[in-house]
Amino acid sequence: MHVIVVGAGIIGLSTAWKLRRRGVSVTVVDPNPAMGASHAAAGMLAPAAEVVWGQSPLYPLMRASADLYPDFAADLAAASGHDLGYSRAETFVCAGDRADLASLRELVDLQRSSGFDVSLIAGSRARDLEPSLAPGVCGAVTIPGDHSIDPRRVTAALLAVLRDDTVRARVNTLINAAGRTVGVELEDGTRLTADQVIVAAGSSCNDISGVPRLPLRQVWGEVIRLRVPEALTPLLTRTIRGLVNARPVYIVPRPDGELVLGATSREDGRSGTNAGGVHQLLRDAERLVPAILDCDITDITTRARPGSPDDVPIIGRIDPGCVVSTGFFRHGILLAPLGSDLTADLATGGDTAWAPSGSLAAVGPERFGSQNLPSNAPATQHTVLIQQPAGSHP
Repeated sequence: MHVIVVGAGIIGLSTAWKLRRRGVSVTVVDPNPAMGASHAAAGMLAPAAEVVWGQSPLYPLMRASADLYPDFAADLAAASGHDLGYSRAETFVCAGDRADLASLRELVDLQRSSGFDVSLIAGSRARDLEPSLAPGVCGAVTIPGDHSIDPRRVTAALLAVLRDDTVRARVNTLINAAGRTVGVELEDGTRLTADQVIVAAGSSCNDISGVPRLPLRQVWGEVIRLRVPEALTPLLTRTIRGLVNARPVYIVPRPDGELVLGATSREDGRSGTNAGGVHQLLRDAERLVPAILDCDITDITTRARPGSPDDVPIIGRIDPGCVVSTGFFRHGILLAPLGSDLTADLATGGDTAWAPSGSLAAVGPERFGSQNLPSNAPATQHTVLIQQPAGSHP
C-alpha cells in the first residue's frame, strides 16, 4: 500500500511515521517541511490546563493523547537517535491579581470535575518552589500531569526518519478518478499516484484544488524565544502559565536554558509580526517573572494555527481515496499521537476502537453539515471570538 501525505507539520509527519511503522510505503509532500505552526509552537503537553468552558468534546481527546505521549516520545527518540527535549516537570498556572485568581478558582472546579489532578496553592508557596516568580503573584494552580516537549526537536526527528520519503514541493490539486482521489498534482505539473491521500496541510488545506471547502480559520500568533543568562540559570524549573488582567500568557523553560514565551491570538489575516503583540507578551510575562527582561531575545516567530469553528480537529474521510487531518488549532503538539494514529487507521481501514468513545463523531468533518462549501467556492474571511485557557498556545 502507498499513501501520500500532504503536509509536513507535526500531524502530517507523525502520521507518515506511524504508517511506515505499519509497513506502508509513504511519500510526504511539503514545500517547507516543519516550518508552519509546528515551528512556532511551545510544546506544552497540557490536557488539564487546556480545559476551558464549552469544549467538552476535547477533554477525552487531550487526556488520551497525553497518555500516549511517553511511548510516542520514547519510540521516536529510539528510531531517530534524537533528544526530543521531553520534560516531565509539572506546570504552574499563576494569577496576576485577585481577579485572575477568581478566574483560576472557577477553572480548577471544572478541571477537577473532568478528572484532572490539580491543586490551588498560595502565591507565597508558589514562590518557595519557583523563586523567580513575582511578589504580585497571588496564587497558582499546580498540575503535575501537564508536561512539555520541544516541537522543533520532534519535527527534526521525524524528518530524519522520513528523509528518503519526503518531497519538497507544493501540491496544487488532488487527482480524482470516478469520484475517488488517486493521487496529487504538484506545482510543476508532476503527478504522483497512491492508494490513499492524506491531506494534513494545516490552514493551507483549502488552497488545494479538489479538497472540499473546510471550515478552517487562520489564527495568527507571535511566539518569542529567549536565552537565559548563565548567571540566572535556571530561571525556571517548571512551565509557567498564567492570567494577567485576564490575558493568557506562558513561559516554557527548556533544559538548555531557552525560554519560549507566548502566545498572542488574532484573526486579522496579517502574517507579519505585530509589535503590539510582542510588547504585550513581554509586559505580561514580566508581571509573572520579572527577570525575563534580563534575558536575550533569540527568535520571534509568527505563524497561523488552523482552527475549526468549535476548536476541535477535523479528521475524516472525504472520499474513498482521501482523508483529511487538520484544524488542530493550539492543540496540534498535544494531539499528535492520537491524531496521527486515528488518521492512519482511517487511511488503512484499521480498527479505531482504541480511541475514546465518540471520537470519530467529535472530529468528523460531517459534523459541520451544510457549513462545508463546495471545493471551488471562494475562501471567506471571518472572525470568531476565542475562549482561551490560561497561557494558551499555538
